[in-house]
Amino acid sequence: MVFSKSFPKTGEKYPVWEEVYLTGEEEKEQEERAKEENIRLMGECIDTAKKIISEKGFKEYQTDVINMAIALFEKISSHSVYWKENKAKEKFDEKFAKE
Repeated sequence: MVFSKSFPKTGEKYPVWEEVYLTGEEEKEQEERAKEENIRLMGECIDTAKKIISEKGFKEYQTDVINMAIALFEKISSHSVYWKENKAKEKFDEKFAKE
Protein backbone atom coordinates (compact mmCIF):
# COMPACT_ATOMS: atom_id res chain seq x y z
CA MET A 1 0.00 0.00 0.00
CA VAL A 2 1.43 3.36 -1.02
CA PHE A 3 1.55 6.20 1.50
CA SER A 4 -0.29 9.38 0.54
CA LYS A 5 -1.13 12.68 2.20
CA SER A 6 -3.33 15.59 1.14
CA PHE A 7 -2.18 19.21 1.37
CA PRO A 8 -4.10 22.42 0.66
CA LYS A 9 -2.96 24.35 -2.40
CA THR A 10 -4.09 27.96 -2.25
CA GLY A 11 -6.57 28.74 -4.95
CA GLU A 12 -8.36 31.94 -5.83
CA LYS A 13 -11.00 31.63 -3.09
CA TYR A 14 -10.77 28.21 -1.56
CA PRO A 15 -7.86 25.84 -1.18
CA VAL A 16 -7.65 22.89 -3.53
CA TRP A 17 -6.49 19.72 -1.86
CA GLU A 18 -3.66 17.97 -3.67
CA GLU A 19 -2.83 14.33 -2.95
CA VAL A 20 0.90 13.54 -2.77
CA TYR A 21 2.13 9.95 -3.01
CA LEU A 22 5.44 8.50 -1.92
CA THR A 23 7.15 5.94 -4.09
CA GLY A 24 7.85 2.55 -2.57
CA GLU A 25 11.52 3.52 -2.27
CA GLU A 26 10.73 6.84 -0.55
CA GLU A 27 8.38 5.10 1.87
CA LYS A 28 10.98 2.44 2.72
CA GLU A 29 13.63 5.14 3.23
CA GLN A 30 11.40 7.02 5.69
CA GLU A 31 10.62 3.79 7.57
CA GLU A 32 14.36 3.11 7.93
CA ARG A 33 14.98 6.66 9.17
CA ALA A 34 12.18 6.28 11.72
CA LYS A 35 13.51 2.88 12.85
CA GLU A 36 17.06 4.20 13.34
CA GLU A 37 15.77 7.25 15.19
CA ASN A 38 13.48 5.15 17.40
CA ILE A 39 16.33 2.80 18.35
CA ARG A 40 18.51 5.77 19.27
CA LEU A 41 15.66 7.37 21.22
CA MET A 42 14.90 4.18 23.15
CA GLY A 43 18.55 3.98 24.25
CA GLU A 44 18.40 7.57 25.44
CA CYS A 45 15.10 6.91 27.22
CA ILE A 46 16.60 3.93 29.09
CA ASP A 47 19.57 6.08 30.18
CA THR A 48 17.25 8.92 31.23
CA ALA A 49 14.97 6.55 33.14
CA LYS A 50 17.97 5.11 35.03
CA LYS A 51 19.14 8.64 35.87
CA ILE A 52 15.70 9.76 37.10
CA ILE A 53 15.26 6.65 39.25
CA SER A 54 18.75 7.11 40.72
CA GLU A 55 18.26 10.84 41.38
CA LYS A 56 14.97 10.19 43.15
CA GLY A 57 16.55 7.52 45.33
CA PHE A 58 14.41 4.67 44.06
CA LYS A 59 15.73 1.15 43.74
CA GLU A 60 16.76 0.37 40.19
CA TYR A 61 14.57 -2.58 39.32
CA GLN A 62 14.98 -3.50 35.70
CA THR A 63 11.24 -3.65 35.03
CA ASP A 64 10.76 -0.16 36.53
CA VAL A 65 13.54 1.24 34.34
CA ILE A 66 12.05 -0.35 31.23
CA ASN A 67 8.51 0.78 32.08
CA MET A 68 9.70 4.35 32.61
CA ALA A 69 11.78 4.21 29.42
CA ILE A 70 8.75 3.03 27.46
CA ALA A 71 6.63 5.84 28.88
CA LEU A 72 9.29 8.39 27.92
CA PHE A 73 9.68 6.81 24.50
CA GLU A 74 5.97 6.95 23.81
CA LYS A 75 5.94 10.65 24.70
CA ILE A 76 8.85 11.72 22.49
CA SER A 77 9.36 9.10 19.82
CA SER A 78 8.83 9.86 16.18
CA HIS A 79 6.81 7.31 14.29
CA SER A 80 7.26 6.34 10.68
CA VAL A 81 4.07 8.18 9.70
CA TYR A 82 5.66 11.45 10.87
CA TRP A 83 8.65 10.90 8.57
CA LYS A 84 6.42 9.88 5.67
CA GLU A 85 4.25 12.97 6.14
CA ASN A 86 7.35 15.17 6.15
CA LYS A 87 8.58 13.56 2.93
CA ALA A 88 5.15 14.03 1.31
CA LYS A 89 5.14 17.71 2.39
CA GLU A 90 8.62 18.11 0.92
CA LYS A 91 7.38 16.69 -2.40
CA PHE A 92 4.29 18.93 -2.29
CA ASP A 93 6.42 22.03 -1.66
CA GLU A 94 8.80 21.12 -4.50
CA LYS A 95 5.94 20.47 -6.91
CA PHE A 96 3.81 23.50 -6.15
CA ALA A 97 6.42 26.10 -5.19
CA LYS A 98 6.98 26.67 -8.90
CA GLU A 99 3.36 27.77 -9.47
